[in-house]
Amino acid sequence: MSKIAIVGGGAAGMMAAVTAAQNGHEVSLFEKNEKLGKKLYITGKGRCNLTNDCSVEELLQAVCVNQKFLYSAFYGFTSQDTIDFFEESGLSTKTERGGRVFPVSDHSSDVIAALAKRMRQSKVKVFLNTEVKELLYRPWKEAAGTQVNAENAKKQKKGRNRNTECVQRVCGLRLANGQEIEADTVIVATGGISYRTTGSTGDGYRFAAEAGHRVTELSASLVPMETEEPWAPQMQGLSLKNVEVSVFDGKKELYREFGEMMFTHFGVTGPLILTASTVVQARLAKHPLQLYIDLKPALTLEQLDARILREFESGKNRQMKTILTSLFPAKMIPVMLQRTEIPADKPAHDISREERGRLVMLTKHFPLTLTGLRGYNEAIITRGGVNIREIDPGTMESRLAKGLYFAGEVLDLDAVTGGFNLQIAWSTGYAAGSAAGMEALE
Repeated sequence: MSKIAIVGGGAAGMMAAVTAAQNGHEVSLFEKNEKLGKKLYITGKGRCNLTNDCSVEELLQAVCVNQKFLYSAFYGFTSQDTIDFFEESGLSTKTERGGRVFPVSDHSSDVIAALAKRMRQSKVKVFLNTEVKELLYRPWKEAAGTQVNAENAKKQKKGRNRNTECVQRVCGLRLANGQEIEADTVIVATGGISYRTTGSTGDGYRFAAEAGHRVTELSASLVPMETEEPWAPQMQGLSLKNVEVSVFDGKKELYREFGEMMFTHFGVTGPLILTASTVVQARLAKHPLQLYIDLKPALTLEQLDARILREFESGKNRQMKTILTSLFPAKMIPVMLQRTEIPADKPAHDISREERGRLVMLTKHFPLTLTGLRGYNEAIITRGGVNIREIDPGTMESRLAKGLYFAGEVLDLDAVTGGFNLQIAWSTGYAAGSAAGMEALE
């Protein structure tokens, strides 16, 4: 029986623990928080969108960075495998719009409970409130049996000699209290640096760098965006469904999608906006971008004009602030009137063709100027991470240190909203848990 240590009790870490333990290994999971899956509790607004019920090809298409790297992992543990895993664990699931899969209970705590149950059944040892400070290594011997030159090992650890074979092997870890734990293999699943209150403080990036790995540039991803105009704060809390959002850089369209969004005190958020942030963040870092909201995407300009004209004709003597209640949410009406420069008390029969035209255009192209992204504390995930060129895509093992594996958000992988990022965690956690057990037996 081999000893496998897992650092991090989030989605990827728990999946890796269950997988490795089911293969008959002694698995210990170390989590510095007081409970497991702290970030899982808040995913999907507390409902936990645990995967997306779609094909592997669709999973890959939803990945924003390093799609090809996930080919083996996604085929090795598909979204259907994720659904089956939780169903077999006693968690009933349901599929909603866009293939989003949730627990029937709508409680993320039930997802965590299912994982904890599987770990108990597999006899995983869980250590809460236990911080790992350092990973331990010993020199790695080549197949011929000769020890690799110590200077070569030193260079690789500093990242200056990346084309050599592994020169070290992980052999355990040191806890914050100084205690050393022996392990045949170690899986790092510490997450990123988004939502720091959940314990995501970037420990995994430090562990990776100390092993000689490159960590790519980090940035907030799947994050709300700030806007320039006062219109968004005036509509704070208003959620729009079935709208189409597009983002332009001058005349170049960067993003267009149909779905839901919401106004906030600083700008905009919601599924459409979060996904847009992953697409436009590089351009937005250079200069402001233009966002347009189509409030009535099912209607053409002509059809919308005809509908508004019918509303005017059926209520000729009604004031505009009343007429518009049939077209827009209450919070939006003052803004629409202000933007079109139509007096709120003006009767419908006095509205000119020009005023009606401005209302039609604003409804189909409601503009906002995007000025920047919000920070890590509001980001769902972290973009960037351990360079995947230094990781085996089939096993998640480090190419620089034998027996060292990485899984989940700590890797330079991210996807759009809809359960895809959690599927990355499940798939890479499963791959690492499966391979670590085999590695430990060598």
